[in-house]
Amino acid sequence: MLTIPVNSLQSTQTPHSGYHWDGSNRRFFEGWYYRVTLPDCGQTFAFMYSIEDPIGGKSHSGGAAQVLGPDDEYVCRTFPDVTKFWASQDVLALGHWGKTHLNIEPIYLLPKEFTRHVSEGYQATAKLNQGFIQDPATGFYCRWQYEIQPIYGWGNQNSLQQSTAGWLSFLQIFEPGWQILMAHGLASGWIDWNGKIYQFQNAPAYGEKNWGGAFPQKWFWLNCNSFDGEPDLALTAGGGRRGVLWWMESVAMVGLHYQGKFYEFVPWNSKVTWDIQPWGRWQMTATNLEYEVELTGTTHLPGTPLRAPTANGLQFCCRDTMQGKLNLELRQIRGKYPLVILQAHSYLCGLEIGGGSWHNSWQSS
Repeated sequence: MLTIPVNSLQSTQTPHSGYHWDGSNRRFFEGWYYRVTLPDCGQTFAFMYSIEDPIGGKSHSGGAAQVLGPDDEYVCRTFPDVTKFWASQDVLALGHWGKTHLNIEPIYLLPKEFTRHVSEGYQATAKLNQGFIQDPATGFYCRWQYEIQPIYGWGNQNSLQQSTAGWLSFLQIFEPGWQILMAHGLASGWIDWNGKIYQFQNAPAYGEKNWGGAFPQKWFWLNCNSFDGEPDLALTAGGGRRGVLWWMESVAMVGLHYQGKFYEFVPWNSKVTWDIQPWGRWQMTATNLEYEVELTGTTHLPGTPLRAPTANGLQFCCRDTMQGKLNLELRQIRGKYPLVILQAHSYLCGLEIGGGSWHNSWQSS
């Protein structure tokens, strides 16, 4: 039985790459998000892995794998046995075995060994994403295996990588925590979507995670690293209402990686404003002392409901499309007339709203 250690620490590893559960029985979830975009056919695959109350024996204990595929189609599989989940506390590495004939503690397996021994489940690291899930009711399935070459973590290239939520995210003050693991990378491999096989080489890839014992009331998210004529550009932006000790606060941020440089607009260095419709239009502006950025995401598609961990377990509580339109403008502030550094467009932007009370537009600063 072959096993190998998970990939060693590298310059693109961000804070919070490891698993956060401390072994206690408090309410806890951790979720991971891997995405690969295929510009040639205009499709995107998003893989969402989660574990809740891993101590086991609780009403919400268990894990799941969800895949949002071509044309925003969707497949999900739950894995109730928490003892078949594993994750590293030091690096990005996790997996959940569903169906297997192995009678050992779950661990990372060489890809060929995983295929041979685990007939349903997944494993993922900073450099690999592999798995198979099938909807037992419909027979609809997804099988995938691809390798990842990280390019941007979260911060300037060849520098120490940053925590997405700042240094306070190392304390249990903000919940849930949020970390972009890989703002941009290149993926090579294949995905079998219910019999249709997508093969790809150096396709734009992305990864993030969240964790904690509390859940945001409401949130929005924009993400894209497949722009027309701009192969070295990656955007992640989002905001939400989350708990801070005993009160709720609304926060938002914009992060851009472009030509080796990281442009960060966060509450402690920038003014961030937003106007998010209940569905269809996402507008954000952010300004710091040196730069300003303006984002407009739109979609005419209905989007797909997705499950997310909540206080009441995994529930349909967010809506996504991976085929949103995005206009982005980045400007350098110079006196009266800012200098436009970048104008970029995409038809393959991920757009999401989540949580409750989306009856009206959400405007805030």
